[in-house]
Amino acid sequence: MINTIIFDLGAVLIDWNPDYMYKTIFDDEQEMRDFMATVTPPDWNEEQDAGRTLQEGTEWLIQKHPHHETNIRAFYGRWIEMLGDAFEGTVEIFKELKESKKYKIYALTNWSAETFPLAQKKFDFLNWFDGVVVSGTEKMRKPTPEFYQILLDRYNVKAQESLFIDDNYRNILAAEKLGINSIHFTSAEQLKEELLKCGIL
Repeated sequence: MINTIIFDLGAVLIDWNPDYMYKTIFDDEQEMRDFMATVTPPDWNEEQDAGRTLQEGTEWLIQKHPHHETNIRAFYGRWIEMLGDAFEGTVEIFKELKESKKYKIYALTNWSAETFPLAQKKFDFLNWFDGVVVSGTEKMRKPTPEFYQILLDRYNVKAQESLFIDDNYRNILAAEKLGINSIHFTSAEQLKEELLKCGIL
């Protein structure tokens, strides 16, 4: 019996995309793509998600690419512009699960401890969770098994009684290795269908 639902946040409940900000800086699409691929790649941002401070991450990158300093500083200096809207379809599912009062609902997110409060101010539903585990605060991130274990231990959750929802397949595989039931999220419609099939909705 599933009694606990664990949501990822980015790309599941919240639209976050550096394109939104960098499109206001770069006139040339390919130039922007090249910059984001070679100067600010995802694995650099993930180090901040894992606990490195924004200042440390920024200064490290500037040392590596000094001629891109202005655009590198924009990444966190204008980070709020990367934050899009909520995915309303998924928020509605979250609301339905919450109102059923059948489940404890948690968030397990790869997110910088310094930028997460900005998202909390923007999205009221982040206060609906029974608990949120933020990678930047814990200084470890998905798919590290110990990160999932923090949530299980902190909230006394049994892996086999929980369901984890994430858009990143590597995170799904890591959860399943711990015995956590999982849904690889692709859309709100697909998620609703899966939850109905499981008898959760």
